Amino acid sequence: MAGRRRGRYRPLVPGIFEPELSRRLRGATHVLIAGAGGGFDVYAGLPLALALREAGTRVTLASFAVSELDRIPAHTWLRSGLVAVGPDSPGNDRYFPERTLARWLDRAGHDPVVYAFARTGVRPLRAAYRALIERLGVDAVVLADGGTDILMRGDEAGIGTPEEDMTSLAAVAGLDVPVKAVVSLGFGIDSHHGICHAHVLENLASLQRAGAYLGGFSIPPSSAAARAYVDAVAHANASTPLHASIVNGQVAAAVRGDFGDVHVTSRTDGTELFVNPLMAMYFTVDLDGLASHVHYLPSLERTRTPMEVALAIEEYRDSVPTTRPRRPLPQ
Repeated sequence: MAGRRRGRYRPLVPGIFEPELSRRLRGATHVLIAGAGGGFDVYAGLPLALALREAGTRVTLASFAVSELDRIPAHTWLRSGLVAVGPDSPGNDRYFPERTLARWLDRAGHDPVVYAFARTGVRPLRAAYRALIERLGVDAVVLADGGTDILMRGDEAGIGTPEEDMTSLAAVAGLDVPVKAVVSLGFGIDSHHGICHAHVLENLASLQRAGAYLGGFSIPPSSAAARAYVDAVAHANASTPLHASIVNGQVAAAVRGDFGDVHVTSRTDGTELFVNPLMAMYFTVDLDGLASHVHYLPSLERTRTPMEVALAIEEYRDSVPTTRPRRPLPQ
């Protein structure tokens, strides 16, 4: 401390001390954070959304829904394939993540609307995204993936369950929006879906060489966003116990500081879990850069239905002569 005078400290260098995603979103006036893979993926974007709202940024939440949206009256839909879900929207009481989140948001004093995109192929989904972006004046889109499926480029030994993730990625990649990014939360959880996490890291390294990897950062466990996220996940699990989110349950456990074979839902009974701090880290990438690395994404461009998406991915996988072999993480 000797020899230093007050007021002479240099400011921190943003390139080191500020995540690149934060720098890109800093100038946005309205950020759309959407669950890429349906179900509870939108919850993976919740800590980021709450932190941005706390900083004064307008944020809207959305989800590529696999819920039974047909129970919502047709006259309340904003357009084909797009509906605003609120706390009182009619739907399946056993499984309706978008309404469950809307109810928690309402209880917590936040805007309780969660927009839901109907489960379609790329072309209709892109049209629905475009309509919502124009309606709300969105200038930044962040796709949130609970897990790492969205980071698979297609030639890996296992690619998980990528249909919804890649439909969302392809749809948004074709939109003209100033800022587009992808966040992946829950590193290691997708092992039960056949993902090799050495391939996840290899893919991130490839994206880094291309300038598309934006770095990783942890959810600060003492932050208001972390506490709210843990509460939202607990609320969701209590509201839909038969369909509790395995991914977000393990991430929330990691945020709390739990470690090892920690079970928060009976859905994981009989399996050995490895909850650890890496699960509570966001891995962030440039959306267009990621899209250019997914080998089969162009073949999804003209799809209109989920079946067409699944068949296109299957056709690509059948055409791959050899896949990258599985390898364990050396440590």
